[in-house]
Amino acid sequence: MTPDLTDLDHLESQSIFILREAYQRLKPLAMLWSLGKDSNVMVWLARKAFLGQVPFPVMHVDTGKKFPEMYAFRERYAKEWGLDLIIGGCPPVDEIDPSLPPAARSAARKTAGLAALIERHRFAGVIAGIRRDEQATRAKERVFSPRGASHRWDVRNQPPEFWDQFATPIEDGAHVRVHPLLAWREVDIWRYIARENIPVVDLYFAKDGKRYRSLGDQDITSPVASEARNVGEIIAELYATREPERAGRAMDHEAEDAFERLRVAGYL
Repeated sequence: MTPDLTDLDHLESQSIFILREAYQRLKPLAMLWSLGKDSNVMVWLARKAFLGQVPFPVMHVDTGKKFPEMYAFRERYAKEWGLDLIIGGCPPVDEIDPSLPPAARSAARKTAGLAALIERHRFAGVIAGIRRDEQATRAKERVFSPRGASHRWDVRNQPPEFWDQFATPIEDGAHVRVHPLLAWREVDIWRYIARENIPVVDLYFAKDGKRYRSLGDQDITSPVASEARNVGEIIAELYATREPERAGRAMDHEAEDAFERLRVAGYL
């Protein structure tokens, strides 16, 4: 590690490098903004990477089932951060694969909504805020991850990424998912939020002994037991807990292959 640089400095530098590489190589390019802690850090990094302005649109794939606090956050910070915001809807659940378990079927609406946005705007690249430590299937991702013309992810056929050399193969109708936060951990996200004073939805902070560690739709997301009422207490809690980050996501408690099926089909 370079003297005087912290681990957060190195993570920040690598993510900014990835964002600039994506901007140079993939046009048109867009960034997904879920309104959660990870995507807020990602927007913050993009503003740092490009002199205070995000030079590509940010997309919110809106299921219509987010918490009111999330919609209020979106309206406020889209304006404060000067974002070129694209909002896309999702199809009704009865149009989604009925063989999926209920929560996964509901979550899959976002897959269809994202596919429609990508096709409408013909994006060659989409930046997403996933991390390897979130879920086992996400741990298999590359930083620059090609998606086929049908938006599908071929986990067994991914380009190698040696020495930060990222491949950008684009077939007709395909796109690349770019993951600048892949090497970050949940606790790194919160440490960076603390260092940079990045705004987040206040549902992450405990009220009446509960808080949300991961934000999704109201009907398939639950809070976890917690007394962490501020960022410092969240960081301390994360160093002590063994409970998984997505413990409050209903789909993570369904059939083991449900999440992998969603990811292969193009889930975020």
